Amino acid sequence: MALALSAQLEAVLFTAGGPLEKRRLATLLAVPLEDIETALAELTNTLSSRGVALVSTEKEAELRTNPETADVIKAYRESELSRDLGKAGLETIALILYKGGATRGDIDFVRGVNSGAALRSLLMRGLIERTDDPADKRRARYLPTIEALAHLGVGKREDLPRYTEFSSALATQESKVLTTSEE
Repeated sequence: MALALSAQLEAVLFTAGGPLEKRRLATLLAVPLEDIETALAELTNTLSSRGVALVSTEKEAELRTNPETADVIKAYRESELSRDLGKAGLETIALILYKGGATRGDIDFVRGVNSGAALRSLLMRGLIERTDDPADKRRARYLPTIEALAHLGVGKREDLPRYTEFSSALATQESKVLTTSEE
């Protein structure tokens, strides 16, 4: 038995972790745009007493935390920010800094594990920012912020220890992977 369209929308929006265009949702789920609007209204009703809420404009929809959970979310963020970055966070920020930006796929490939939690922590701390990947607008690209450089005590990426050596090694590894995948 297939899930209701509203449940499918909830899953897609949750997985996306950001706003999605309603037209894209209609294409992805192979239904008319009118059905997406109806299912979004159903999802709004379903989530009305939950910790997650649906936020939508004429063109986009996104899952967000319910505004009534603001105090709990604030406490959570403060507890996250007081924690040490940890090995995963340091590895992730290092890759982003030495590569000059990276997609989650790039980071997961080099680290060999899912980097979602590390990326979320770095985003919450303001050490990285999420932008569209110029090579593929469907992906996000993570870039270091000025706050990251200040946190590490450097004025620019090139001032990082062994910057030339590590950034060259990452570029070489990436070109080898591309060459191997093209064969």
